[in-house]
Formats: sequence, structure tokens, C-alpha cells
Amino acid sequence: MNLTDRVVIITGGAGGIGSALARRFATEGAATVVLADLDADAARAVADGIGPVAHAVALDVTDEEQVRVLVADTERRYGRIDLFCANAGVTSGGGMEVPDAGWDRAWRVNVLSHVYAARAVLPAMLARGSGYLLHTCSAAGVLTSVGDAPYATTKHAAVGFAEWLSVTYRDQGVRISALCPQGVDTPMLAGGLAAGHLGARVVAASGAVLTGDQVADAVVAGLAEERFLILPHPEVAAHALRRAEDPDGWQSGLRKLVRRLRSQRSERERRPAG
Repeated sequence: MNLTDRVVIITGGAGGIGSALARRFATEGAATVVLADLDADAARAVADGIGPVAHAVALDVTDEEQVRVLVADTERRYGRIDLFCANAGVTSGGGMEVPDAGWDRAWRVNVLSHVYAARAVLPAMLARGSGYLLHTCSAAGVLTSVGDAPYATTKHAAVGFAEWLSVTYRDQGVRISALCPQGVDTPMLAGGLAAGHLGARVVAASGAVLTGDQVADAVVAGLAEERFLILPHPEVAAHALRRAEDPDGWQSGLRKLVRRLRSQRSERERRPAG
């Protein structure tokens, strides 16, 4: 995938990884970058900062009809869609106790939105014999997400769906990549840390927290090589290998990290104020 003169859609494009991808794709020479986000004003601000190649649209990724309309409008205006980045995602910060509505929201944003995108863009891509889907799935999809059961579960499902797409359609000219970063300096992680969520604290303690621009660098390299797994944090591959070879040992190490973080928090809470 050479990004020069490509037509790209990015969901969740108003901030975080999505806006970083948009800026980098424009720098790489993309013909059109469509920023789709629930927050249309924020997406418009990002697009204005990028310049004429960027366009903002309002989109609820959990509404399949809206996704179909976005794809149809983009194909009508620009002739085709070369790359669709299903990047929108949500966390919950909770475990089994998260209400059904929270589980449903995680499922619809983190998994079904990828299904809706694939249903909408694949027919034209398959007819042309070319196209690319980039699904932001998170390292939680190949490892886990401590402290956030809906996120861990749905991100595993997202990786599974991306893998199914790759096995099914790669020989027909459509490439699929699963982007699986660990800690990234985004409002999602910052909000989790501010709220004291265990999962966010584990992520921050597990390795480098990359900028969105660093993730975008990894994405451009991964697309150029048409790699299925794009891992901005190389250590994720090592963790995944250990997890596969010694699941008990890997879980034991993760539990040890969780105990240490909980102990540190308890110690801070016991300290007298001032």
C-alpha cells in the first residue's frame, strides 16, 4: 500500500490515533482523507488543520446505515475507497459488573463497527481486485486488558474478525491489517489514568507510552509491507509469544504486576494528607 493519491476513510478521526493517521496520510500524499467521527466539530477542526485533502463528516459507527451512506457518498464523490481505517473504540474501565448497556456499547463500537465497514466497502474493492482495511484492535486483542473485561473481550473479537477477513479475501486482492498498539498518549488512556483505572495503570507501567505520531509511523511502515499485525510496540510480539508458549507463566507475571500496582496505590492512600 503506497498512500500517494489514495482515498482514505478514518473513523474515530477527531483525535488520538485517528487524527495522527490523518495528518501522516496527508503528508504521504493521499488524495483525500475523510475524517468520520461522532464529534463532527472536532473532526472538522482536525481537517481544517490538515488542509484541502481532508474532509470531516459526522458518523455514528454503530449505525450501519450511516456507515453505508458514508461509503456510498465517498465512492460517488471520489470514485473509490482505497483504504478504510476502522479506528473508533471505547473502553469501560470495569469488569463483569459493567451493565449490559456498557457491554453492548463495547461490542457495537469495537467489533460491529468493523463488520459494518467491511460489509460496506468490500463489494467495490472485490470488484476492482484491490483495497485495504486497517482495523485498530489494540494489544488487548492479542494479550488482554487488565481491569476492563468488555475491552479485552471485544478487542479479541476484533482481531479474530480481522484475521477471518484476511484469510478469506487476501487472495482476491484485498489486504487487511490489525493495528495493535499498547500504551498510546490519547484521551482514552489519559482519561483512564485520571480516573485511576487499574487497566490504564497497567498499560502505563508495561512499557513506553507512544505518541499518536509514532503509531502513525508504524502504520505507514506496516501498510507498505502489507503486514497483518502492525505492532508499534515490538515487545507485544514477545509477550504474545510467551503467552502462547507458557500461558500460566505469562498470567503469573501479569498478576505480579497487578499486585505491585495495587500495593503502591494502597500505600499512597494510607499516607497522611499534606
